[in-house]
Amino acid sequence: MSEPEIYCPCCAWWPGGADRWECTRNGCGTQWNTFWTRGVCPGCGHQWRNTACLRCGEFSPHSSWYHYPDPQESEAPEQTRIVQAGS
Repeated sequence: MSEPEIYCPCCAWWPGGADRWECTRNGCGTQWNTFWTRGVCPGCGHQWRNTACLRCGEFSPHSSWYHYPDPQESEAPEQTRIVQAGS
């Protein structure tokens, strides 16, 4: 399986490596790029199920940020056979 493309399911914003989210669980305060850990805070170990977009502010399920390429698009194009009339 190919690596997923990561972007906001609401506005299609692509987070960069320098972008950071802050864990607000029980005053943890850890700042990290949530996509490096698939939403798990490295400070307290909390699994965030929803992720806020730093551009549009909308919350979406963390898993919906991962967009996998269609495997059929990466295959070789189908061969077509030309059929002449009367064949």
